Amino acid sequence: MSLNLDEETKLYSTIPEREKYGTLATLFGIIVALDYLERAYVRDSISAAEYSPACTRLLSQYKTMIKLVGDDVPTIEQFMSRYRMDHPAALHRLKVGVPATVEHSSDTGSGPETGKMVAETTQSFITFMDALKLRMRAKDQLHPLLQELVTGYARFKGSKEWEGRSKMVGWLITLNGMKASEEITDEQSRQLLFDIEHAYSEFFRSLGSKDTA
Repeated sequence: MSLNLDEETKLYSTIPEREKYGTLATLFGIIVALDYLERAYVRDSISAAEYSPACTRLLSQYKTMIKLVGDDVPTIEQFMSRYRMDHPAALHRLKVGVPATVEHSSDTGSGPETGKMVAETTQSFITFMDALKLRMRAKDQLHPLLQELVTGYARFKGSKEWEGRSKMVGWLITLNGMKASEEITDEQSRQLLFDIEHAYSEFFRSLGSKDTA
């Protein structure tokens, strides 16, 4: 049997296979784009105001695509290893799940801290703590609430110095790495509630110190 070297090699032979490879290619492109964006932000090639919405959009697109590929991508690390992707900046951002401006609580562009911001962040704290007390354990129950809390919390200029920030981001990374149906253990839930309550107390102490300064 002779091999025709001029014959085109096809990755797929059916429509579902074609769609699968198209989805994987889109996921590949999102990771590459995110890595370029992260490096541009670190080099100050783009501003925080330009970076944040672009990063949020790419993270949202990634979440959509990772659901579509399903079992073809057990973990993002395996996907990147399979296709020999060397994009550490993108990998870190995907693990965190929020833009660097939220993770590191950048002061630039934060704007004035208003009573509305305090009220919204307070409500986010209470909502998340109530969810834990009601024994919500699954990622798809807790991750959106914690993401909303961390995003609101990061709007406060002093938050990058608060101890609670690093703990909340750490939990966000933990939840972000889980499958939607996976649940944290009772021990994890207890520790998470303790860390959130500590961050909540620290949040109000910090606001009070500003008022009395």
